Amino acid sequence: MSDEDATDGTPESGTRFDRLDRHPTEGPRNSLWSWTDEKSVARVVYNYLFVLLARLAPSLRVKNWALRRLGVTVGTGVSWGLEATPDVFWPERVELRDDCIVGYDAVLLCHEFLQTEYRLGDVVVGERAMVGAKAVVLPGVEIGADAQVAAGSLVTEDVPEETTVAGVPATPVDREGDGRGESA
Repeated sequence: MSDEDATDGTPESGTRFDRLDRHPTEGPRNSLWSWTDEKSVARVVYNYLFVLLARLAPSLRVKNWALRRLGVTVGTGVSWGLEATPDVFWPERVELRDDCIVGYDAVLLCHEFLQTEYRLGDVVVGERAMVGAKAVVLPGVEIGADAQVAAGSLVTEDVPEETTVAGVPATPVDREGDGRGESA
């Protein structure tokens, strides 16, 4: 793959690992102890309060308003499910494109805390894409337009447009005769 292909913004360009920002940490403790070097406690408390509102509000208008207050890019017609959770530390790295659906209790993570570093990456949910209930999307993942993530899946790689993925880790599946997805 050429460098030009890696920057065109399509899910096929590179892997999520190519898009992660790596931040080495020092000291005897794991990297979670370093989050205050990047974010203030007050900002994370603010984020947490608006995350709670986005998770619990029954109104999609209120949910989308709360997500925008967090810095999430929210397109027109976004449906954010009950108990769904955006990244509490870096919600500004989430992009929800027009008419996408994020299902009940799904989690969109933009950070990974490891032993000696933490990693940050944008999460993009494409136009009319659907993320199922209790799915987890890892940092740097792009879900293409009209793609579907099955309930309970762990999304560790990009999902091409019009593809259905399922499982832990999520892999493409055939959606019974509609011609979308790849054969399992």
